[in-house]
Amino acid sequence: MDTEHTEHTEATAEFLLPRSRTANERLHAMIPGGAHTYAKGDDQYPENLAPVISHGRGAHVWDVDGNRYVEYGSGLRSVSLGHAHPRVIEAVRRELDRGSNFVRPSIVEVEAAERFLATVPTAEMVKFAKNGSDVTTAAVRLARAVTGRPRVAICGDHPFFSVDDWFIGTTPMSAGIPAATTELTVSFPYGDLAATEELLTRYQDEVACLILEPATHTEPPSGYLAGLRELADRHGCVLVFDEMITGFRWSEAGAQGLYGVVPDLSTFGKALGNGFAVSALAGRRDLMERGGLRHSGDRVFLLSTTHGAETHSLAAAMAVQTTYVEEGVTAQLHTLGERLAAGVREAAAGMGVGDHIVVRGRASNLVFATLDENRQPSQQYRTLFLRRLLAGGVLAPSFVVSSALDDADIDHTVDVVAQACAVYRKALDAGDPTPWMAGRPVKPVFRRLA
Repeated sequence: MDTEHTEHTEATAEFLLPRSRTANERLHAMIPGGAHTYAKGDDQYPENLAPVISHGRGAHVWDVDGNRYVEYGSGLRSVSLGHAHPRVIEAVRRELDRGSNFVRPSIVEVEAAERFLATVPTAEMVKFAKNGSDVTTAAVRLARAVTGRPRVAICGDHPFFSVDDWFIGTTPMSAGIPAATTELTVSFPYGDLAATEELLTRYQDEVACLILEPATHTEPPSGYLAGLRELADRHGCVLVFDEMITGFRWSEAGAQGLYGVVPDLSTFGKALGNGFAVSALAGRRDLMERGGLRHSGDRVFLLSTTHGAETHSLAAAMAVQTTYVEEGVTAQLHTLGERLAAGVREAAAGMGVGDHIVVRGRASNLVFATLDENRQPSQQYRTLFLRRLLAGGVLAPSFVVSSALDDADIDHTVDVVAQACAVYRKALDAGDPTPWMAGRPVKPVFRRLA
């Protein structure tokens, strides 16, 4: 284990996090769930092995126990340049002494909008907010307003769109959401144009929008996105691309820039601020202007957030976009991800678990599956795997890379994965991972009961 203060190895002592454990108890005493994002909860990690972070720099983070980790999926994929990136921090610091929020728009808002629209030229207008849920919900509201239709069609294969009722009502955590609200949301399968057309025909003239991530852990089938564009046009609904993850990681202009299919509306966040809170709703001028002042129709309450245009967050977004373009960051992410994926696959195969630890996704957005003896997804085997990664100094709820990683980080990760795979093989041979879990299994985020 890589640590500032103590050494932990598989051969000597059990890996323990006493200070993190105490901090987690303090968190739960005051904060429902012990974290401000469910995906960061300690239930997502092996029992008593959920590190509480002290600080981070580049591709590394340190916990309150003094242990250093190579970190993946930083900030739930938002920190794609690494922590405390110099260009981003410099841009933020320039604004901090100038004030962050005023009673009228700042000139920074002009500059940030110009920069965004130059980076994502398929959009004609943009409005900034603080989180992804706000902008996806704004897109849904706008689609309903311009079409006069009540239903929202979501891609049922994609895990998350918003904390708001129109989406959360479709998940197992639907407590508190009226059934009448949930009934207005319908779903379609990714990659299946025929099923989507059947849905639009079944709810003829009722569907306001199709909302989906344009790409996920698999590439879109040939012609699929163009086919959706045609279906939306033919059925008179709005096509919305959720580019929270694909934005910047697929290309600077998102998946729409890579695949050449232009949605009516799109939403960006995550990598846009490199950890600073900023998101964006972008799209066609005639639609977006319905939330403005220069039209004669009914006004749409599109987005109106006190903190949506904080100057330092917009400065961070501009610095991120400049860095991506000038330094070719998207290509770097792909190169790093390809090296990591190849190393992990080789390590898993070498230990005889290549069919059980499976790396999936675009190189810039890798995830892994942990499969049991029957090659079915297993939270128990995920627990075993995560324990071994943590003990080896790798914090990896996914294998999503940042550009701050270097070859040494990836080589270290692959070495730790190989050690984890050796234990994984033992558990498979025993037909029971329990002895290597040392506690309850990690849990899925979306579940009905705590």
